[in-house]
Amino acid sequence: MTDQLLPVILCGGSGTRLWPLSRETYPKQFHALAGTASMLQDTATRLQGIAPNVELSAPLLVCNVEHRFLVASQLQQSNIDNARILLEPTGRNTAPALTIAALQARVDGADPVMLAMPADHVIADKAAFHAAVQSAFCAASKGDMVTFGIVADRPETGYGYIQHGTTEQGGTFEVQSFVEKPDRERAQSYLAAGNYLWNSGLFVVRASVWLKAMQQCRPDILAACEQSMNDAQRDADFVRPEAAAFKASPSDSIDYAVMERLPKLPELGIAARVIPLQAGWSDVGAWDALWSVREHDENGNAIIGNAVQHGCKNSLFLSSSRLVAGVGLEHIAVVETPDAILVADLRRTQEVKQIVAHLQKHGKDLAHSHRKVHRPWGWYDSIDYGERFQVKRIVVNPGASLSLQMHHHRAEHWVVVKGTAEVTNGDQVLLLGENESTFIPLGHVHRLRNPGKLPLEIVEVQSGSYLGEDDIVRFEDTYGRVANESAGA
Repeated sequence: MTDQLLPVILCGGSGTRLWPLSRETYPKQFHALAGTASMLQDTATRLQGIAPNVELSAPLLVCNVEHRFLVASQLQQSNIDNARILLEPTGRNTAPALTIAALQARVDGADPVMLAMPADHVIADKAAFHAAVQSAFCAASKGDMVTFGIVADRPETGYGYIQHGTTEQGGTFEVQSFVEKPDRERAQSYLAAGNYLWNSGLFVVRASVWLKAMQQCRPDILAACEQSMNDAQRDADFVRPEAAAFKASPSDSIDYAVMERLPKLPELGIAARVIPLQAGWSDVGAWDALWSVREHDENGNAIIGNAVQHGCKNSLFLSSSRLVAGVGLEHIAVVETPDAILVADLRRTQEVKQIVAHLQKHGKDLAHSHRKVHRPWGWYDSIDYGERFQVKRIVVNPGASLSLQMHHHRAEHWVVVKGTAEVTNGDQVLLLGENESTFIPLGHVHRLRNPGKLPLEIVEVQSGSYLGEDDIVRFEDTYGRVANESAGA
């Protein structure tokens, strides 16, 4: 039987150092930072075209339950319609994520070789990556656990390192040790030594081998994951591990839980191997990393969106909604979104996470979500608000509908701007065209649906004593959301 390669895409992480573009409800992996496709979409299609001797399975994705519709929508946009999506009820780091993926992979008796890939990495040289994956696939097929080490080109202090031996075997080297993020002097010594690589966070291991390693190294995590998957709910779109059991799992990374322990456990019979990788890799962990992977003008500036500069050098300008202009700046990042602007020294962008921590501490929603909020049916943008009113622009996808719902504290006025709206308003069902409107009184049961083949766009004016997104009672919902889940219809 031919071994299969199963791409396991790990979609966790909030990307706090890429605030204000990356936020909890729409983190960096869902943004198009390095090209026209999102980082998730690039990851999901990264193995397309790999050598014919590698049988590629449909991808398996592990994501937070709150991101399920974002993941499904972006996969659909990339014409990937056969993926399985595992929904974590809460984040528990990469070791539990890979464990539930391995258990899911073995449900039907198969035992594929898994390639664990974070959804938020950039790999520019796909051919070089494919060659490295083929070498790792061969080693993992024989029972090894393989990681990829990025060939260091500078004394980087922001990454962990992998020390490897000097004997090559099928393109892989023995892992000798893992090293935490060093200071600059030590990073310089690693670079000079020549046998230290950056830890990429990419792993290749057979599903049964991973579970065997977890049984030896972290049986507590394995037991919790097994219980959650035994009681999982499975439907056509998602696999939902049982929440209480999964939340009982300790949090740990693939590195700490297993990979770092393997060199000290020869009796386990699982060799830890590493492949040096030169493929234009970046984890795009902060704004300086994004600047480095984007094209530059003659003065080293990277410009994304509607931005202009004069006399600037080695700077990053990113505009999401309006013109951004810079004059005489050096080593500066200017990142504009509709509701927040970041100006930072490119040499200190790791500290952006401190801004996010400050916002979270003081209860600011700007750390959690954008003004534009994505929903399974489309999206809405809160374009204005004041005392007792709020104005939203709402776009509903063709064939989609909001939940049947009511509000205790607000009334709503809807004006159709584009498309056709089917409106349930109490006992009435209306069809509204462009420039037509309706009024939803406080307490009325209502629903908005797009029966057409083009996006429906409306302007909604809310008025009332309380306009929070938690003022919603759902009676019917196509998307399986509960009544108290974050609303936005």
